[in-house]
This record gives sequence, structure tokens and C-alpha cells, in this order.
Amino acid sequence: MGKTKYTGINRLFKSEALQTMFDKMKDGTFKDFIGDWKWIFSFSKRYRWIIVLYTVVGILGSTLSLGAAWVSRELINIIVGKEVEKIWILLGTMVGMTLVSLAFSSINSRIFTRISIYVNNDIQAEIFDRIIDARWKELSKYPSGDILNRFNGDVGTISSNAISWIPNLIINLYTFTIVFVALFKTDPTMAWIAFLSAPFLLLMSRYILRKMREYRKRVLELNSQMMGFEVETFYNFDMIKSFGIFGHYSRRLREWQKLYKEFNLDYNKFEIKSKILLTLVSTLVSLAAFGYCLWRLWTGQILYGDMTFFLQQRSNLSNRFSNLVGTIPGMLNSAVSAHRVRELIELPREAHDESVYNELKQYADDGIAIKLQNLTFGYHDESAKQVYENAEFEANPGEIVAVIAGSGGGKTTLMKLLLGMLDADEGGVLLRGSDGKEVPINADLRKFFSYVPQGNTILSGTVAENMRMVKEDASDEEIIEALKNACAYEFVSELEGGINGKLGEKGRGVSEGQAQRISIARAILRNSPILLLDEATSALDVETEERVLKNIIQAHPNKVIIVSTHRPSALKLCNRIYRISAGGMQAVSADEAREMIFRYADLPRRMEDPHRNLPPTGMPIAPGGEESLLPKTSNDGWWNE
Repeated sequence: MGKTKYTGINRLFKSEALQTMFDKMKDGTFKDFIGDWKWIFSFSKRYRWIIVLYTVVGILGSTLSLGAAWVSRELINIIVGKEVEKIWILLGTMVGMTLVSLAFSSINSRIFTRISIYVNNDIQAEIFDRIIDARWKELSKYPSGDILNRFNGDVGTISSNAISWIPNLIINLYTFTIVFVALFKTDPTMAWIAFLSAPFLLLMSRYILRKMREYRKRVLELNSQMMGFEVETFYNFDMIKSFGIFGHYSRRLREWQKLYKEFNLDYNKFEIKSKILLTLVSTLVSLAAFGYCLWRLWTGQILYGDMTFFLQQRSNLSNRFSNLVGTIPGMLNSAVSAHRVRELIELPREAHDESVYNELKQYADDGIAIKLQNLTFGYHDESAKQVYENAEFEANPGEIVAVIAGSGGGKTTLMKLLLGMLDADEGGVLLRGSDGKEVPINADLRKFFSYVPQGNTILSGTVAENMRMVKEDASDEEIIEALKNACAYEFVSELEGGINGKLGEKGRGVSEGQAQRISIARAILRNSPILLLDEATSALDVETEERVLKNIIQAHPNKVIIVSTHRPSALKLCNRIYRISAGGMQAVSADEAREMIFRYADLPRRMEDPHRNLPPTGMPIAPGGEESLLPKTSNDGWWNE
């Protein structure tokens, strides 16, 4: 990054926040800054009367604090002058004003905390809803870590400033003014000494603190890198142990620790030097003010209480001046955070049409067909990948339809298109009820789908909690039945607690294949007319895979099951097979399907007999010579041609 170029009066302050504001004014983007703050105020205005109360209480607290200091001045002067007749009244007044000021300060702290939480929750809730409802293609451009950082860090920055920026600006400006006026009435020269020492101390401290922030930034970057190494190490713990390379990682840890130690010790040394310098500068200014006060006291121009009041309020004036200047970085940081959050909120939302869902729901028990019609789709990003062009596909109730392709061939993209998570460039995805009416897919029609994606989708919690994610009111009996259909209840029943047995993150406590079966059981429990299995049986053995698919179709004969797979062993259970290639989808012929099954699924026997021939064309062949496991229906598919 290039060095910041400071302009105008900011050459004196050298504030990056102030320079950002100047730059925005110059390049014409200041209106974006105003727009970001208007958006922030849209949340804070819901609590405007509480914010007004916060401001009033803050002003009263500052007034009482100054009043208590003034009474303290009078009290000291009385004691020095031995005028004891007023001492108890002034002492009581000072204690009372101090206690009331403390009460106001506590009330303001409570108000600030409560409203910050409310605003934080309001913004997070809106962001969460918008993220969940954002179109997948646009949302996927943001890394998960970046979304979390905006969701937590940026929202926290906004909520802490949304209610405090203007009130604190008013309170600090008011306090700065009344303190200066009080000092000026006491002694104009004292007031100007205090007034001019404030920016002098601020400039000195800001220079040192800016250097400290740069140093601290390097330390935080190192902390992040070290944390990344630790997370990556523990995430790949099994690989490290299996290769026996823990010594390599142990040495790397010590290298990181050495670097971390050196950085932090250097930072600590700089911090100590900086604090010494700041203290010396502050002490010199205080000594100058103290010397002036002593001279006035020595010459009899002021009393001891006046000197105490002046020194105390000089420090108060410097602090308020620093707070006033500090509102600018807070204001800008909030605007930057708001802009980042608004990027997520303003992402295009998914298409909804609940009326279509209600219309089609009456045909759900009969089964719902799904098809692609002249569908063209491409990602149109850096890869410029055209996945489908005029693709045609159909799956009807009671069918198991397979989709095959090479790795990265577009199977998962197809699933997202079917679910309406991606929008086609041309053509589209249609659902059809038993009345024959076809409707285009939208987000509300996703209720007709159960989806088992690739990978482990088990969350920490009990088996029942994982299952009830898709059907909150499911009974234990329904859960057990779904687990049985997925060939999962046998091992779940052996867990301590059965369906209430605890699973760790990513299904820790069960094998990959068992976790996959629980995911399938969860999809079965949802009991939607269309079941999508995206490589969802990849961790199962062939026999279990066959049993699971057979159980599903027998228990739910009107269900559409669409399976994306690399495994030919599942193909013999399917009514039809589609191959994705060259941007299109072609139905695989019956002869080609038999050849695929024989070639791969019957591989062990052919390895024993290399001269074993393929079956004659048109002859139904499956491993062991068995027939298709599908029930005989009016649409038996390619297997019984």
C-alpha cells in the first residue's frame, strides 16, 4: 500500500480518518458516505427517544460533575481560610452532586449497552434474513470468513456508533464549552493555557499512538498467521499422524513461537518507550500549568482551591478535546462497515411465489414430476464456463433417474438448478402436478424437495436433533422409521441414548458412511415428493446402497429420486440414465447402460476371467444376473426394455 498523502489542515493532524473524508469530498463519493449513515440512522431512529434521554442524561451528568468540582474548589478555599461555618453545607453539596453525577453516568452506561444490543440484534437479524434469501450465485462470490467478519465485526462497529456518535458529539462539545467558560471566568489566562495545551498533547499522543498502531498491526497479522497454522494443523490431524510427520509440525510451531516472541518483545519495548515519552510530554505540560498556578498562588492572586480546580479542569478539557476529534474516526469506521454490510443486504434476492406452492401442494401425494426444458446455463465469471446448452431432462413420480458425468462435469450445478438456487440463462426448470399443469421453479417450491448434498452435513448434537431440523414436530417413531429406511437405525440404536445419542462436529462418533445414511434418513423424514441425492451414497458399500434405494422407492412409490453418481453399481436400479457432456444432457441407451454396469459392477469376476465376454445386446444383466430391484410398473424404464 502507498503512503497516505495528507492535505490541507490535515497536514497538521495527519489523521487517516480525516484524510478519508477529505478524499471523499474531492472524488465525489461523499454522498455514499452520507447514504451509509442514513442507513445506520434507519436502525437507530427506532430508539430515538431513548437516544434523546441518553443525550440529556449525559449533559446533566457533565453539568453536575463540573458543579461538584466547583463546590470542591470552594470547599478547599473555605478550609484553607478556616471559614468552618459553611463547610458542612458545601461538603454535603459536593458529595450529593458527585453521587448524582455517578448515578447519571451509570444510567447512561446502561442505556448505551441496551440500545447497542438492540441495534446490533436488529441489524444482524436483517442481514441474516437477507443472506439466507440471497441468490446463491451472487452470495457465493463472498468467502465464508468475509461474510462472518461482516456479520459480526462490522455490525459491532456500526451498533456501537449508531446511537453514540451524535449524542457523544453533543455531550463532549457541551462539556468542552462549559469547562472552558468556567475556566475563563476564573482566569482567562488559565483558560487559554488549558485550551492550547489540549491540541498540543493530542498531536504528540496521536503521533506516538499512530506508530504504536502500526506496530500492533504487525503483531495482529502474526497472530492471525499463527492461528491459521494451528487451525490447519488440527483440522488435518489424521493426515499428520498417518504420515508420522508430527516432528515437522512441531518444529514449525516452535518457529512460529520464536517469531511471535520476538515480535511481541519488540512491541513491548516500543510500548514502554512510547508510554515514557507520552508521560514525559504530559508531565511537562502539567508542570507548565502547575508552575503558572504556583506563581499565581505565591503572589496571592488565587487561592489553593482555585489552583486545584484549574489543574483538574485543564485535564478534563484535554480529554474532551481528544474525544471530539476521536468522533471523526469512529464516524468514518462506521460508514465503512455500513457500506460492507449493505453490500450483503443489497444482494439480489431469490424469486418467491407462495401462491404457486399452495396450488401445487394438493398434488404432492400423487407425486410431482420435474424437467429441464431447453435449459442453457453458464457461470459467466472468470472461468466463463458454459455448463449446459439446450439441455433436456425429465423425471416422473415413481422413478429413480441417474445423472452421470466426470468430476466437475456439472452434476452439482444440475442439483442447484433443480432447486432454483441458480437461474438459467435460457429455458428453465418446471414442476408438474398430476393435473398436468407446469410451473417454473421458485424458492417457495423448494419445499417439495429433499436434498442430500455431497460431503458430511451432520451437525453437533443428537441424532434426533439432526433429524428434526427438517421436521420439527417429528415423533420418535417417525425418526426411527426414516432411519430404518436409510439402513441407519441398526447402528444408531447401539449409540448411547439411541436417537438421543450425541454426535460431534461433522458427525464425530460415527463413520463417514454412517453419517451419510443419517443424512439420507433426514431427507426421507422430510417426505418431500422429490429426493435429490448428490453423490450421497458414495461412502456406502454396494449392497447397502441398493437396500437404501429399494427401501425408499418401496416406502414412497410416488417419489421422484434423482441420483448423481460416479458409481455404475447404482445404475441398475434406475429407470433412466442421463449423461452430462459437451454442455448437454443425453439419455443413455439401454444397451450402453448394460455395458456400463457389466464393465464396472462385474469387474471382480472379469478380473478372475479376463476373457469373460459382455452380455448379448438386449439381455437384462446385472451383477449376479439378478433383475432390477425396481417394482414392476407401467414405466419400468430401460432395464426391462
